[in-house]
Amino acid sequence: MRRRLVAVAAAMSVLGASACSTEIQGEIRSEGTIAGLPITHFESGMKPSAPQPELTIENVSNTEDDRLAAAAIADVSAFWAEQFPQHFDQPFEPVGKLMSYDSNTDKIDVCGATTADVAMNAFYCPPEDLVAWDRGTLLPLLREKFGPMAVVTVLGHEFGHAVQYRLGPKAGVDQQTSTIVKEQQADCFTGAYFRWIAEERSQYFDVSTSEGLNQVLASLFFIRDSPGQSHAADGAHGTAFDRTYAFQLGFEADAAKCATIDQADVDARITERPFDPDDAGMGDITVNDQTLGLLQQSLDESFAGAGVPGPKIVNQGGSCPGGVSTPPASYCEDTNTVTVDMAALAELGQPIDREAEFTGQGSGGLGDFAAFAEVVSRYVQGIQVGLNVPVDNANAGLRTACLVGAWTAAIDHPGAALRPSPGDLDEAIAELMLPRSLISADVNGHPAVNGFARIEALRLGYFDGSGACSSKYP
Repeated sequence: MRRRLVAVAAAMSVLGASACSTEIQGEIRSEGTIAGLPITHFESGMKPSAPQPELTIENVSNTEDDRLAAAAIADVSAFWAEQFPQHFDQPFEPVGKLMSYDSNTDKIDVCGATTADVAMNAFYCPPEDLVAWDRGTLLPLLREKFGPMAVVTVLGHEFGHAVQYRLGPKAGVDQQTSTIVKEQQADCFTGAYFRWIAEERSQYFDVSTSEGLNQVLASLFFIRDSPGQSHAADGAHGTAFDRTYAFQLGFEADAAKCATIDQADVDARITERPFDPDDAGMGDITVNDQTLGLLQQSLDESFAGAGVPGPKIVNQGGSCPGGVSTPPASYCEDTNTVTVDMAALAELGQPIDREAEFTGQGSGGLGDFAAFAEVVSRYVQGIQVGLNVPVDNANAGLRTACLVGAWTAAIDHPGAALRPSPGDLDEAIAELMLPRSLISADVNGHPAVNGFARIEALRLGYFDGSGACSSKYP
């Protein structure tokens, strides 16, 4: 986050009331649906009954990752064979060439790229109509960290690029089309493909709408641009916030909607941008008493229009002696305070170590915004309690994540006590992907069921404001 010395009020609209219920503390809520589909819980991956793919793959091995890749390619090809006539009134021409390689041992010279260029990568090469993937490093890393559906995600994305070049003007893609537009379309096409799998139309894969989609979104988070990159840069893929938006758009709409993504659409909503000159510390500030004081100032001004006293943020251990505790930050209704465990928040607020993400040996820090957003989530519980809005019903966790998004957008203006920096929204997404996310939890610490619904709620508040939070999550 960026800190400023002068604050300007940013009033936000306030919620209306609805009915109340209670639940055992700690249980993850499973009410509702995910984009109109039932919430399901099972191990996602290849079906035991999956057929043997009939594909010609250059340099293919008998490894688990190549078997998974071959099934993914056969499956996404079947998806597009169905979708092209349905949405674009033309047949789908199969990709002309498929290639597997091991960047640790193979000498690669394809599409003008060398082994060094394609290590830890998967790509589509238009001149050769080629989809290729690194079975030596990339695929096993994704499978081990996020499960088999992460491999399917990457190859589904690369086929999305093949789709663009087959559609041409129907997707608005030509040699002048920016990288970010092509990447957003490919992520959206991937979302449409995964909807097809979730609807049980795939011969090869099953994906649950809870843990399975979490694997997919986690892999999109993992393969994101670093904070401070401009979306206008050649090679830009987007932030995790931008990538998950495009995937969810495809999952909730269809492939035809994905083909409408153009430069104007991207310019209007994309969040990837360079750091400002005054972004000291590459966008991360220390979480301490002073910066939580700035957070208090920001929240009080943002919610001044609510007409109720906002809770005070106090460094008193993160637990409520007389009520439910959700450390490292808890809303204590009897004292109207948000009590925090400063040491735990400061640890959470350590910058994300991008190199350590590949090894799993990082400090556990998710960035300053993840820590601040957890406190914000408890503060908005107090605002809602003051307005007699229930904070322990099925919608409360998603409404909370939505309000955190609305506050984030409302403070993004010159002169604010705190302003979001590039990468902050991705830090919030990292927290939302935690099994026990506090940003998406009700007052008792019950998180919403999965990352898909949580991220969607944050995004709704960010783009549409707090009024949308009460409408969507009454």
